[in-house]
Amino acid sequence: MDIKEFFKKDAFARDTGVELLEVGNGTARARMKITPKHLNGGGVCQGGAVFTLADLAFAAAVNSHEELTFSICADIRFFKAESHGYLYAEAKEIFNRGRLAGAEVRITNESGDLVAAFSGTGYHKGTKLSLVNSERC
Repeated sequence: MDIKEFFKKDAFARDTGVELLEVGNGTARARMKITPKHLNGGGVCQGGAVFTLADLAFAAAVNSHEELTFSICADIRFFKAESHGYLYAEAKEIFNRGRLAGAEVRITNESGDLVAAFSGTGYHKGTKLSLVNSERC
């Protein structure tokens, strides 16, 4: 199964405007164009939108081995506010042992400035992605 095709089924990320650019062995890269729908009351990109971008990159990286993996914990730290342009998320798996996998994600702006940092841990369900029923949650 093509991992990018699998993640096209992620309706929330897709509807938020997140695009999966690349997936490798334990790595992934995604982007999101900031639009008016992403802005919070202060006029900057809402933290939940940034989290969604990072979360999709994380998910693609830890699922890149084609074993269904769900997040069991995640955290994000925000360093710079953005209100326009593209944000990029680059995920790199830092461990993958037994049932657990972890990845760190750097979220940057178009200039490469660090906007946020995300860290997550995933749980391998023991199911190959090719066996996942697209109608199940």
